[in-house]
Amino acid sequence: MVADKQTMARYKAQARVLKALAHPSRLLMVEELSRGERCVCELAELVGAGMPTVSRHLALLREAGIVEDEKRGVQVFYRLKAPCVMNFFQCVAEVRSRTLESAAASGQ
Repeated sequence: MVADKQTMARYKAQARVLKALAHPSRLLMVEELSRGERCVCELAELVGAGMPTVSRHLALLREAGIVEDEKRGVQVFYRLKAPCVMNFFQCVAEVRSRTLESAAASGQ
């Protein structure tokens, strides 16, 4: 059975969100934004990267619908648009923990 176009479109949209999260710096920024709004300069300092790099990361997160921004004067502030993404972080931590447990049990 082949999935219909609507189903495939839904999975493509979901994959876009997952791809947006698939970078350590973006994960770190999302976690930081779960604590509250931050300006780009704070996030750049946090990840130890230049403003252009951080801005590109944030653009991917914004396009995926994970964060939103607000310009105030010369600074741009970001906040989580979808705080539920933190539930995914908990799920990933559980998967990782179970994988480590399985590896330890099998002596790897």
